[in-house]
Amino acid sequence: MQRVRIKIEGLREALTALRVAQMGADAIGMVFAESPRWVSPEQARAIMDVLPPWVVGVGVFVNADATTINRVVERTRIHYVQLHGDEPPEIVAQVRVPCIKAFRVRDDNWLAEVRNWMSALQARQNLAAILLDAYDPDVRGGSGRRANWSMIADARAAGAMAGLDPIILAGGLDASCVGSAIDMVKPWAVDVASGVEKAPGVKDLKKVEDFIRATREGDELRSEFWL
Repeated sequence: MQRVRIKIEGLREALTALRVAQMGADAIGMVFAESPRWVSPEQARAIMDVLPPWVVGVGVFVNADATTINRVVERTRIHYVQLHGDEPPEIVAQVRVPCIKAFRVRDDNWLAEVRNWMSALQARQNLAAILLDAYDPDVRGGSGRRANWSMIADARAAGAMAGLDPIILAGGLDASCVGSAIDMVKPWAVDVASGVEKAPGVKDLKKVEDFIRATREGDELRSEFWL
């Protein structure tokens, strides 16, 4: 049975991260960039130490160099790195764990931006997924702004997203809308931060529960990756 994977972003405490994993999250995101959700390597390692098998830890970086990223990977033992800035394609080959590259869907040029970046990629095997987020001029992510699902859905319907899957969808998701977003975009996974919080960096476990439940409902998934 097809199931959209779930990444809960911006965890800062080990016990909360464990509870979120027990509730059904597939991935726990930890932010190493400037943000109210920032964690130290020590906090991240404490989270990694309690995660059960098959729940992965993802470290989010914005325009960090590969040396810095690899140092954090070594200290924390995170499984994946999420590149959420203007990182060049060549950094993917330099990072020691698989990478997720985030792109912000701003206008009709978003798909060309993704294609151009990927055309220069030298280590495609180390790119685990593409993450599509909302555009905000002030912050890189976690703004609560909703991504333009229609623009992404139109590209998929036209066959213009061939070769880009797996896709992770982020940007303004919460329990009230994630089902519709999944039906429109047909992502491999969804990513949420502010939509399951009481305050930036403080998770609301009832909202997490509602969000996870909402991802289990909806239409049959049909995309290049799901076929």
